[in-house]
Amino acid sequence: MTPPTRTPGPGTPTTAHLRISEGQVGEVGPGGTLIYPSVTSCLTVTVRLQDGGKVGAHASLFQVPGEYRSDRILAAVKQRIGARGVHAVEVRGAVGAWHPSYFTKAIESYAEGEQVPVPTEPDPGGLARVVADALGEPRGKVTVEDLPDGDQTVD
Repeated sequence: MTPPTRTPGPGTPTTAHLRISEGQVGEVGPGGTLIYPSVTSCLTVTVRLQDGGKVGAHASLFQVPGEYRSDRILAAVKQRIGARGVHAVEVRGAVGAWHPSYFTKAIESYAEGEQVPVPTEPDPGGLARVVADALGEPRGKVTVEDLPDGDQTVD
């Protein structure tokens, strides 16, 4: 599957407020706000850039047609960041619903009869490690927070 074509590479975003729905990646410049609607079984990944801008991703347990799967969304974030410096990475959402491997092999990529890993308890450390590795950032830059259902706003 080729990634959605509407997600451009690194650049200067002009949007002050941006809604990022399931399976999408987007960016705002310094002072901008990211809004992740209806985060229930999802995780959001917000990359705070050194220049004050933010790159965000709304990772869904199951692929939304035409959007990124969970095992491709972090590569899209990394491409979007490009060579720009990263200050911090914040992962938020339904931590207990996610097995860290969902970022490397999406649930829908398992063949019929193949065992899909299911989280037995929240693994914030495992999620942080997978996100840090995928983005090429030190583990210490990544924080993970379990948040209740609802919209997330990141200023």
